[in-house]
Amino acid sequence: MKSELEKLVELQKTDTNIRKLKKAIETAEDRRAAIEQEFEQHAFSIREIQSKRDGIQAERAELEKQIAENKTYLERAERNLKNAQNQKEYETAMRETDALQKQIGGLEAQVVEKMTAIDEVEGVLAERAEEINSLDANRDKALGEFDAELAENKKEFEAETAKRHEVFVTLPTQLANVYNRHAQRSRDGIAVAEVVNGSCSACFMKLRPQMQVEVKKGNQIITCESCSRILYTVEEAKSATKEG
Repeated sequence: MKSELEKLVELQKTDTNIRKLKKAIETAEDRRAAIEQEFEQHAFSIREIQSKRDGIQAERAELEKQIAENKTYLERAERNLKNAQNQKEYETAMRETDALQKQIGGLEAQVVEKMTAIDEVEGVLAERAEEINSLDANRDKALGEFDAELAENKKEFEAETAKRHEVFVTLPTQLANVYNRHAQRSRDGIAVAEVVNGSCSACFMKLRPQMQVEVKKGNQIITCESCSRILYTVEEAKSATKEG
């Protein structure tokens, strides 16, 4: 019986690992997408900053264009001022000159503001230069490591599935059916539970002293009175290798 119990414990550990690997494989697409999304968020934030800089630069270029145009108008107004033939022409040219000078001054002040804003954005980009330069490489590395891990999980899943079959076929039919029934009925797939500090590790119910003794002996299959899982102790499982 100890040999059979040892097989059950081994089978449970294998099944638990298979469940973990299966979940990792089934959720691989979502987890890979999460990695890509994380890097995309970094890339998006960087693009936002770069776009902001480009937008400010475009606004500055437009202001400088307006300044150049107004300076052309100002030169014409100054010529008209010099060549005024009467008081009316003089006053008109003067008003136009003053207006253009004020307008140019206002535009130049805006250019200074844009230059300051550009410097601030460039400063942020400089602080994140290392992140920007290594973003693609880090993304490729993270995805490469993930793909390698997934490939290893699939390989291990196949090996564990084969191992499970090898162990399962050696169990008596009735015991195999009991194991399968408990494994399929429980949400966590646990059919064989270790006794820890006198309690079932699956449902945490305290075992009667006599039951604890019987579980430690390992001479028969003992199930938890609360959750019906097959019970074992680490000490008994270890000794099964020697005595089974």
